[in-house]
Amino acid sequence: MHPARPLFRLSLALSFLALTGSTWSATLPASHPCGDLVKKYLGCVVAQDWKTAASLLLPSSLERKQKETIAIIKTAPTMSEEAAMLERFGVKEIRDLEKLTPQEFYITDREAWHKRINAAPEVTKKKQDTLKIDVLGLVEEKEKNFVHATVRTSQETITDRIEELFLISFVKEGEKWLIWPEMKDRPIITPLDGAKTTDGEKKTK
Repeated sequence: MHPARPLFRLSLALSFLALTGSTWSATLPASHPCGDLVKKYLGCVVAQDWKTAASLLLPSSLERKQKETIAIIKTAPTMSEEAAMLERFGVKEIRDLEKLTPQEFYITDREAWHKRINAAPEVTKKKQDTLKIDVLGLVEEKEKNFVHATVRTSQETITDRIEELFLISFVKEGEKWLIWPEMKDRPIITPLDGAKTTDGEKKTK
């Protein structure tokens, strides 16, 4: 299946729910805080400002990614494979990753990934200078304190224009809206009454 199709279908579903006047969803004006936050986040990604980007992401999501990555490294079949995985992060020992905060791990991961792709500085600058972000729509799930943003981006390299469509979800924690990067990729698991909450699950109420 083409990777854009699930996102397209989900965007259509969200739009349909909003248009039918559902009691649990509603379209939001462009002035909603999540409109500016999604632009700020995508701008940080293109500018490789990982510290600011980390501050906009749900901490429990970053923590889960850190734990899952460390678990994968620990289960490497051989020590040489484990060492190769650690080298990608610029560390020699697994404890060097374990002692990082989730935000520090995110920064380390992103910096390591971009170091591996080794994009030419002029390409990175061209992307930053030509970045355009259009928020096509914001839909709120009222009962769950979720907001979903459909966003179209455009940027140029030296040779090409790149356009992408994103669905970025926010959850409200206290008075702060934070991006939940995994929402579109994995199920939300809410333990039933009397059930134990396992690591990696998040209650939505």
